[in-house]
Amino acid sequence: MNERPPRFSGLDHDDRRFFRRVLIVFGLFAMAYFFWLLAGTLLLVFAAILIAVILRAFSFALERHAHVPRSISFYVALFIVGVVLAGFVYFFGAQLQTQLTDLLSQLPEQIDGFAARLGIEDPLGEIESQLDDGFGASLFGQAAGFGYTVVGGFTNLLLLIVAAIYLAYDPKLYRKLFASLFPPDQRHGVENVMLATGAALKKWFVGQMVSMLFVGLLSGLGYWAVGLPTPAALGLIAGFTNFIPYIGPVLGAVPALVFGFNISLEMTLYALLVAFAVQQLEGNVLVPLIQKRAVAMPPAVALFAIIIFGVLFGFIGILLAVPLAVTVMVLVRKVWIEGVIEHPPRHD
Repeated sequence: MNERPPRFSGLDHDDRRFFRRVLIVFGLFAMAYFFWLLAGTLLLVFAAILIAVILRAFSFALERHAHVPRSISFYVALFIVGVVLAGFVYFFGAQLQTQLTDLLSQLPEQIDGFAARLGIEDPLGEIESQLDDGFGASLFGQAAGFGYTVVGGFTNLLLLIVAAIYLAYDPKLYRKLFASLFPPDQRHGVENVMLATGAALKKWFVGQMVSMLFVGLLSGLGYWAVGLPTPAALGLIAGFTNFIPYIGPVLGAVPALVFGFNISLEMTLYALLVAFAVQQLEGNVLVPLIQKRAVAMPPAVALFAIIIFGVLFGFIGILLAVPLAVTVMVLVRKVWIEGVIEHPPRHD
């Protein structure tokens, strides 16, 4: 009786499942590495989407409240934004430029005075001595690199604006294009998730702009009332830095405190009182009103988002940390909680 050698039947079911899981893990790591390499580009894309959401929301508001025809509402929105920015520069640009110039020209003297009060002698002279010791060549190289960075930054800004305009002009086209990457039975759900994310980002941005305007105006008025120099510039800094929750208000108050410290201890206390009062009014009066209509984000989530995205992506990550966290929250709620936990997929 001739016995046939046993055939190689391949891997059994458990082995195949194990290797499939290994391939999935490797695929996830490869995808994560790919996204890490493209982190800067992806952040630029996200910023363009954020601006597009804002422009689209403005054009929709014109359609709904001002009864502007849909065919021209987007162009009207762009025109209004351009006119507002140009008008702001025309009416307030000269004054702000003067105050910012004065602030920058006084900054070395203020730093010297601040350091002297702390017992540090001639901090800027130490920098000059390093330049004399041959550090200048290195600094020149860094300055050249900074020049390239500035040029690249302006290029990225131009691309950002152009991309945002295209995205805002026809968002439905790009939603369907992205949804087409998924299986046909999932495309409708993908578009719904994108719409929910856009709505959340719009609400967050409106609330953030109101908060920044509130903080900037009150800070400028408060610094003017107590007699600090360049109050408009200090208020502008306070308003812009308020874009970053929790960390921004602290950074925005630093220039005012430095100026106040160099004038007198009493002026320092006045500057601190103004910054503290503005933040208390914002946190206890304005924020609760905003959260009724905007996205309510737990403070710990926003703080951890700033830390995580700041460590991963630097300053741009800090700027975009909260809108990125808003996006993640919507994705978790729509995809995981509603799509998996509350309505688990059926396996027939």
